[in-house]
Amino acid sequence: MRSSLVLLIALILAPAGLAQQQIGYIDSDRILSQMPEFQSAQQALERQASLWQTEVEEAGREVERMSDEFAAREILFTEEERTRQLQAIEAKRQERDALRARYFGPQGELFREQQTQLRPAQERLLAAVEIVAEEGDYDYVFDRAGDYVFLYTRSRFDLTDAVLLELGVGVGAAAPGAR
Repeated sequence: MRSSLVLLIALILAPAGLAQQQIGYIDSDRILSQMPEFQSAQQALERQASLWQTEVEEAGREVERMSDEFAAREILFTEEERTRQLQAIEAKRQERDALRARYFGPQGELFREQQTQLRPAQERLLAAVEIVAEEGDYDYVFDRAGDYVFLYTRSRFDLTDAVLLELGVGVGAAAPGAR
C-alpha cells in the first residue's frame, strides 16, 4: 500500500510534462493463464509438487507411527531403550523437516523448478509487452497483478488484449478470475 501511495504522490507532484506521457497496464496473471506453454509448465510443477508433498506426508506418518508405538510401549522400555527410541523418533522428525525444506524451502527444488520451467513463458510475455509498448508509444506499462495497486484505471489503457494478440493466444476469452 505504501508503494502505491508513493506512486500516487509522485504522479500528482510530477511536472506538467508527465501529462504528455502514455501510461498503460496489463494483467500478467490473465495473460499467463492463457499461454499454453505456461499452463503446461504450471501443471508439470503441480504434479511434481504433489509427488514431493506425498513423500513429505509419508515421512510425517512414519514419525506419527513411531511416536504412537513408543507411547504404547514406553513403560516396557528400559531407560536406555527409551532414550534410543526417542532419538530415533527425533531423527525421523528431522529427516521429514529436511525433506520439506529441500523440496519447499525458499531455495528448494520447487523454487528452482519454477525458475527453470516458467521463465521461457515469462520472458516471451515481457518481449510482447515491450513490442506493444513501443508500437503504442507508451512510456510506462504497469502490471496490475503485481505489487502496484491502482484504485482506478481506465480500460482504454489496458494493454492485456494487445499483448495477448502479440502472443497469438486467447484474445477476447475472459480468463477465470479476470479483473
